Formats: sequence, structure tokens, C-alpha cells
Amino acid sequence: MFLSVFDLYKIGIGPSSSHTMGPMSAAGRFLDEILNGDWPRPTGTQVTRLAASLHGSLAFTGVGHGTDRAVILGLAGENPTTVDPDGMEAILAQVAADKTVRPPGHPAYRFDPATDLVLDKSAPLPGHANGMAFSALDADDRVLLRRVYYSIGGGFVVSEEELQRLKAKGVPPPGPDVPYPFRSAAEMLRMAAESGLSIAEMKLANEATRMPEAELVDGLDRIWKAMDGCIERGLSKDGIMPGGLKVRRRARVLHDRLESDWRENRPNPLLANDWLAVFAMAVNEENAAGGRVVTAPTNGAAGVVPAVLRYWLKFHVDADQHGIRDFLLTSAAIGGIIKHNASISGAEVGCQGEVGSASAMAAAGLAAVMGGTPEQVENAAEIALEHHLGMTCDPVGGLVQVPCIERNALGAVKAVTAASLAIKGDGKHFVPLDNCIETMRQTGLDMNERYKETSQGGLAVNVVEC
Repeated sequence: MFLSVFDLYKIGIGPSSSHTMGPMSAAGRFLDEILNGDWPRPTGTQVTRLAASLHGSLAFTGVGHGTDRAVILGLAGENPTTVDPDGMEAILAQVAADKTVRPPGHPAYRFDPATDLVLDKSAPLPGHANGMAFSALDADDRVLLRRVYYSIGGGFVVSEEELQRLKAKGVPPPGPDVPYPFRSAAEMLRMAAESGLSIAEMKLANEATRMPEAELVDGLDRIWKAMDGCIERGLSKDGIMPGGLKVRRRARVLHDRLESDWRENRPNPLLANDWLAVFAMAVNEENAAGGRVVTAPTNGAAGVVPAVLRYWLKFHVDADQHGIRDFLLTSAAIGGIIKHNASISGAEVGCQGEVGSASAMAAAGLAAVMGGTPEQVENAAEIALEHHLGMTCDPVGGLVQVPCIERNALGAVKAVTAASLAIKGDGKHFVPLDNCIETMRQTGLDMNERYKETSQGGLAVNVVEC
């Protein structure tokens, strides 16, 4: 099993990897299908109009997560990696005024967001909670092409056929042969023992089957630069976040207070926790505002890994650039195992799959750069994930603000605590990581749909009623 570090850590925009980045990418896939797909093209007809519908969680919380905007931008030819967050409003306004999209390389297509983009809350698609359908029509409004896509978390998008292949038991996912194809934590530990390599070294060897090592190193450095840049932007801004809840940014004020205490050497027994919280909140406030962010492994959980990395750089004297790369490689190995055997999608398993997975990844990365053995790294990941089991996804107003921003702060604190506990042990522990991952998967299956990113239960309804 191989899932690249760059699959888990993708540079994109907020506020949601599954509800913003995924739908934008799906719209791009549909445009490519129109031009290059193998589908019957009736003689004398051509695509003149586009339409889309959002289903399941995308319909219930799509507006709050910017899914409608993402689809429009995607059909206009934008993609999450390169779209300019500062230029999106102008594109959306132009499409609304012209009722037309003009993606590069395509003719202009009629598309009126008011009528051609439907949030269908009554008809969920069968494959996944995050389903969407795109249609291409001719001048007589006959459907020439229809495709269904699912946004399965972390910005990953699959077609109906691809989803069925993923669900088919015994069918390995497509990808290159790698020297250490661990599909579980148990296999990872066995291969580490047999090879004498660290988890980061095995992951590096796997990644080297896809690209030269120099390109890999540059890519890892680029990921951290984007994460660190997101922290800095979040620490530099204040004001009210968009969406209507009137939630105020807090990271800048808290950061300034911590900096003042730091300069004056005021004693603070909670200093590390405070910095962790500020770093995580800075990222997730920036994400909530639709800024540039890195999925880690999702946007809703994007603050945990950068916060723990920045904490390590601030408080550990032996921290260096090489360690950052080892941290990212190790954490991606854990994230890949979780995604392969359970889910990182809040719409599928609740927030245990988002912040819980991120906390496990961050704990593993921190344990690794603190000198932990593979067994201690696996233990750290298990501790962090275990204490997020059962966590629901209940965003108030469908916005990735309450409780998501503070939840990332607490996920970072748990990650550091988990790594510290694991490093002080010998790696032997009662609950294996694989069992914890399976427990998360089963819990997600049992969880009521109201608590899986639909904003129909939990804080999403009780805060409004209070």
C-alpha cells in the first residue's frame, strides 16, 4: 500500500478539504472529461451548458463550507493549488453576472449558479456522504454527459467506479511497487525491525520510487514553508471571520500577549500548551477565512501538525530542517495507514477521523524527531488517536469555526502529551494502533448521521438554541 506524503499534505485553500478543495477538483475532473473522456458524442451536438448538484453532507453544510463557491470556481477552470484567494470574489461575481463560465481550453458554457447549482438535501448519493453530480447539456438541454464524484476527505476525489474499487476487498489500490508496502502498523513495525530503518527512512525509500530524492526534499520543504506561512498569516490578522457567526479571530491577540510574557521572562507553567494553542488556532482561523492552507490530513484539522512542528522548533534545541522532513515523512506514514484502514473524513466517521487522525500523525512525527524507536512512534500515535475516539463533527452553522478552531488546539496538546508519554516508555503498550484504527472505523459506522458534518446535531443545534 502506498499513499504519498504529498497526497496527505496538499497545498490548497480553506475552509474545507472535503467540502471546498474536493469539489473544486471534481469540477476540474469533469471539465477534463468533457474534452478528453471516452463517452459517446452524438453527431452535430456540442456541450453548451453545465449543471451540478450537491448531495448529503455537501448539501447540508455546503454553503457554510464554501462548496457552492468551490464548484463555480472549479467550473471556471480554477484549482485549489493555484487559485488566488484574493481573486476569487471577482471570478464569482463575473460568473454570476454573465451566467457563463469560461474555463481555459474550453468554449464558454452557460452556467447560472442560481439555477444550475442545486443543493439537494433530499437525495443522498449511495457511495459516500460527500456526493456530487455534474451534467453537460446541449443547446436543447439534453444531457450529453453525467458524472458522479465523491469527496472522500483530505481533498481526495474519486468517481463512482474508483470508489467501488476502493471498497472491493482484496483489491490493492493502484500505485507503484515500493520497497516497504506496509498496510498496517503491525506490518510497518515488522518491516522496520527487519530492515533496521526508521519509519521516516522507509517512507523516504517508498517516496523515492516516484521522484528523485532532491525533488522529494524540495517538496517537503515547500510543504513546511506553506504550513509556516499559514501560521504567520494567522498570527498577523484580526477581526471577524466570514460566515455570519461573528466569531472573532483570537490568535493575534493571544500571540502578542505570549510574546510580551516571553520577553519579560514571566513564569508560566502552561507556556508550551499556550504556544501550541496559538499556533493551531492561527492556522484554523486562516482556514476558516478561506486562506491558503495545507491539508494535514484535512483542512478542518490543518492546525494540529503545523502547531506541533512549530512547537518543536521553538522549544527543542536540536530541532533542524532535516528533522522537519523526518517529522512529515513519519506523520504521513501514520496518516496513510489510518486512511487506508478507516477514514480521515468527518462526513464519514466524525471528527475523530479529522482531528483525531491529525493528532495521531503529529504525535508520531514528534516522537520520531525526539529520538523515538518505531515502537515508541506507533505508541504515540495510538495514544493520541485513542483519546479522540467517538468525537463528533458538529460545526455550528456549517462553518469550520466552532468548535473546529479550538478543537485543533486541543488536538495539538494531546499530540505532544502522547509523544511525551510514549518516549518515556519502551514502546510496549496494551492497545495496538491497528486496533484503535479499527475501533475508529466501527465507531464511525455506528455514529448517527446528525453528528457527521451535517450540522444537524450536537453543538450545531444546541448553541443556536441557547
